[in-house]
Parts: sequence; structure tokens; C-alpha cells
Amino acid sequence: MDVSAAEHAVTSRHLRRVWALPGTVLGRSGWPPSVGQRLHWHWNYWWQAHLLDTLVDAQLRAPSASRLALIRSFVRSVRLRNFGRWTNDYYDDIAWLGLALQRVSSLGIDVGPALAAIDTQLLSGWTSAAGGGIWWRRGDEFKNAPANGPAAIFHARSGNLARAGEMTSWMTSTLVDPASGLVWDGIRTDTGEIVKHIYTYCQGVYLGACLELSSMDAAARTVRAVASHCAPGGVIVGQSGGDGGLFAAILARYLALAARVLPGPEASTARELVLKSAEACWSGAAPGPVFSAFWDRPAPWPLPVDAPERDMSVQVGGWMLLEAAATLRNE
Repeated sequence: MDVSAAEHAVTSRHLRRVWALPGTVLGRSGWPPSVGQRLHWHWNYWWQAHLLDTLVDAQLRAPSASRLALIRSFVRSVRLRNFGRWTNDYYDDIAWLGLALQRVSSLGIDVGPALAAIDTQLLSGWTSAAGGGIWWRRGDEFKNAPANGPAAIFHARSGNLARAGEMTSWMTSTLVDPASGLVWDGIRTDTGEIVKHIYTYCQGVYLGACLELSSMDAAARTVRAVASHCAPGGVIVGQSGGDGGLFAAILARYLALAARVLPGPEASTARELVLKSAEACWSGAAPGPVFSAFWDRPAPWPLPVDAPERDMSVQVGGWMLLEAAATLRNE
């Protein structure tokens, strides 16, 4: 397993200038890229946030001046491609970018204005509809874990523990299945319907929020639920390409954190889930490496035209998983 090779594969295939402008770089959302992807027309804001977050993982693992310069260019390019703004209408998108930028800030890069803009919009998303929580996007009638989870982590890391606690308590009371301990997707505020889809990244962000607030019993319960329902054979389940290409890796990121900070046997469980998933992902990779969208099976090769493995989300997800595993192997 070679995390440096994973980094090189993803960055060499996907990182390109924005509109051919010097000093810019973002990830092309597909490989080989379509015309629209070459122009960063389909640039997938929240995929870029996770690519940035994973670049920070790599910088913390093996610091380099060239990668630090790349991260600086990347941050500038996000705002450029977003037409001079840091935010958009999706609260989950901006929460993901906020988490990445908080970690960028720890590298000594000034992103204060961006963090302030994101904080303001996340705070504005809270309403009393359905008992609390923030919206998935502006003008919608849906509140979900993928928005509230990363926003809670963001607020906790910003020092706003009160809001982080409110958001996590709202998820616990509204979206956690009392029978299984799994986190449901969200709730429609116009009908009161709970959308009970089970996505791996919902488990991850709720786990992350609990860890930030030292809610260790809830975090441990979530690890047990994930082990029982989301990782047959000890390998985290995949959810194909598109946005789903990042779901399992987001869970792996917070399982790795749980492995480092949880007391009790759940820490070992979290560790084994990450390491076994990483071994499966690496052993199933096609030449390149090109990671499979489903870590429990090999990547197809040559890639079919419609293969989910062509999506940047899938490839960043594989790399993110290996970075998470590296934090545990180096202990």
C-alpha cells in the first residue's frame, strides 16, 4: 500500500489549471475528461472541498513546499471558479469547504475571510422547523445529516460549542434510529417525513460531531452500528460513483479519528474497519492506481465508458481512505 502513489495518481490525472490561467488549479471531475470537464464547467464544488482536505492530509503526512504552494493556488481557484464567492446555496457544500479551510488555516495560510463568510451562512441556516437544524439548501424543505453533521464539526472547531451541541442533539433526537443506532438521511419539514436512507457519510459526520463534543457514548454506539450494518466482512460498503464516490471515504476519515480518541473496544473496531478497507481498496486497484468504486471488489480494467471509476469523487475517495489509514499505521 503506497499512499504517495495514490496521491500522485489522483493529482496527475485530475489537477489542471482553471481556464488556462496561470497560478490556478482545480480537480477535473472526470478522467479522461469531457469538454465540459476540461473547462471546469462541471467542477463539483463539494468534491473540490474533499480534494483540498485530502491535499492537507498529504501535507501533514509529508510536508513539502511545492504541495503547500499547490494548496494556496487551489484555495484561490475555488473562489475564482465560484465567481468571486466562497459560498453557494447548499449548506452541506459550504460546510465541507469550511472544514477543509479550517485545516488549511492550520498550515499558516490566511483564509479568514472565507471562514467568516461560511460561518455566517451556516449560522443563518438554523431554523425551528422540524425542531431545529439547518437546511440542505436555501429555499428547500429538507434538513439532513450531510448538512448538519459537517456544520456541527465546523462550529465545534470554531469554538461555537453551543451551536455544535444544538445541531448534534437535533440529529440524535431526529435522525438516529433508536433500534440500529444508524443515522437516517434527513427530514422533510413540509410533511414531517423521515427519509430513512442509510448512507455511509451520514454515519461519518455524525460520528465526527460526537467526537468533537466528547460525546463518547454516542460515538461508540455509531462505530458499533457501522461495524454491524455498513461493513460486511469488515470493508466499508461503496455507493458507486458521482457523489456516492466520496461517501465511504468520509466515514473512513472519522473512523480514523475515532480510532485515535475513543476509549474502549470501539477504538479497535474503528481502526480495523479503516485498515481492512484500505487493504482491500489497494489490492483491488487497477494499474495507475485506479481505485474501485467498491472497495470489496477489483476495479474493472480497461475502464468501461460509463465506469464510476472515471469520477474524481471515486479516486479522491480511495486516496482519502489511504491517508486515513496512514494516520493509524504511523502510530
